[in-house]
Amino acid sequence: MTQSAFVHPVEAVSVADRVTSEIRRAILSGRLQPGQEFSLRQIAGQLGVSFIPVREALRSLEAEGLLVTRRGRSATVPPLDPAELHSICKLRRRIEPELAALSCPMLSDAELDALEARLTLCSEPTERPDEAFDECHAIYFELLRPAATSWDVRVLQMLCRALERYIRNGFASDDRAVGVPVDCLAVQRDLIAAYRARDPERARQVADHFVTLGERLADESIAAVN
Repeated sequence: MTQSAFVHPVEAVSVADRVTSEIRRAILSGRLQPGQEFSLRQIAGQLGVSFIPVREALRSLEAEGLLVTRRGRSATVPPLDPAELHSICKLRRRIEPELAALSCPMLSDAELDALEARLTLCSEPTERPDEAFDECHAIYFELLRPAATSWDVRVLQMLCRALERYIRNGFASDDRAVGVPVDCLAVQRDLIAAYRARDPERARQVADHFVTLGERLADESIAAVN
């Protein structure tokens, strides 16, 4: 019986970045499942590339906490760990509410209009859930970016991807996996509304609620897997 591929071939342009992106998406979506081990040769063959960009990609993804490599020839996707999940959310709560409060008065109504229009598109049915999640994250980062440092952005990107993995893996066969959870989109709309009202304290509360919602969905995901 032939095993179906869990990654897709990529063009030989910016190969290392494309390979990293494709493997990351396979992990976040659950095509590469928690606890699953795979070889460098296996992934290189499925992607249609040499070992070198795959090795670079595995190093990058290990640094993000999405993989554990073994002697440079194989890698394993970490299991879903409730303690790790709550640590991820604890860190996010220390960063995001404050950034939301500080960024709240710094975006114009025109900029908020554009972000809200993009968010509306995320709520439409799609056959490309990876791109929908990427866009949802991008909108959220645009809301926090005015007050964020480059290090804030780097750390939050890693934490958001880590939480996404928890949320999506448990719902891999559920309708909610088709796109971004509607509750998450609703909270982002609430955050935009707080920005429009120029209410930093409300923005702080909504950002905290956004993390809490993600943590709840991730807890449900772990329960579904188990």
